[in-house]
Amino acid sequence: MLLKRILIGVAFILLACVPLVFSSYNVGLMGQFLALALVAMSISISWGIGGMLSLGQGLFFGLGGYALAMHLKLVATPKGELPDFMFYNGLEHMPWWWEPFTNPGFAMCAVVILPTLFAAFLGMVVFKRRITGVYVSLITQALVLAFVTLLNGAQPYTSGTNGITDYHTFLGIDLRTPEFRNQLYFATLVLVVLCYLGAKAFLTSHFGKVLLAIRDNENRVRFLGYDTSDYKIVAFAFSGMLAGISGALYALHKGTISPQMIDTSHSILFVVWVALAGRQSLGGAILGAVLVNFLQDKISTLFPEGWLYVMGGLFVLVAVYMPKGIIGTLEPLLSKVFKPKLSPRVELQKEQA
Repeated sequence: MLLKRILIGVAFILLACVPLVFSSYNVGLMGQFLALALVAMSISISWGIGGMLSLGQGLFFGLGGYALAMHLKLVATPKGELPDFMFYNGLEHMPWWWEPFTNPGFAMCAVVILPTLFAAFLGMVVFKRRITGVYVSLITQALVLAFVTLLNGAQPYTSGTNGITDYHTFLGIDLRTPEFRNQLYFATLVLVVLCYLGAKAFLTSHFGKVLLAIRDNENRVRFLGYDTSDYKIVAFAFSGMLAGISGALYALHKGTISPQMIDTSHSILFVVWVALAGRQSLGGAILGAVLVNFLQDKISTLFPEGWLYVMGGLFVLVAVYMPKGIIGTLEPLLSKVFKPKLSPRVELQKEQA
């Protein structure tokens, strides 16, 4: 356990040194990868800890991303005018549900509250009916597909397939300056660390222990008198909240949000990152998202056609030989290597006990 904490601490320190070593462009990329680490962490909570495999995490990711992007687009629009895509599509008045997003406080609250409430509602509909296993995956995947279809079809209100783009300021600060890029990177890193510590405390509490027991044997936990659906709903809502924050940060780093960023293929890709690193480790989910995306950027630059084969090969290798993921496989090996050596007397006492 101590070794794991040390390794995670070293990893966060190395991430903190990124702006000191990398160019401004690469700092921006690493900021995007850190933002995506939050959605990977959310999948680790719902799937690795709670046993609920969601293939539609892009739904909550998109709700958070669009909530912030709507505010940024309104700020970039001259006062009294409509956003450009609404004007081009023939709208004469701004929809009523866009107007509250002119307030930055409302938009920030929406980033957190909208995905959380929707995830909680979906959890109530699914888990109160005791729907489990592959059916949860299919329902969440169908919902993200419906959400993407809605965004594409409602072009006058959502900008359709183009997404919301062409915004350049956040709270009056220019998003394009290297200084802001560095500040945003550090802010994202701090938020990832805080979310990690909060999720760790959440999962090491009595609630987390019950959630683990539900994952391993739900019927037995229900027999002991626990309402297992309530625990799953809370965990799923917490997972949705992290995914929404991830989407907002990603929209801020990327400078755009579109249906292509949240569709079913991306939702499945989120799961692949977590599976590669180790779905039962929050730190592994973070490192998996950052490292896989970093490798994707570098390998696809050198071999544009080869990255998908590399990704597929890694996934098959891990699925066959390392079912617990890379982190889950290495952890016991490292523990044995760095295990403190006991005196012969203590070893004899342990054997007798």
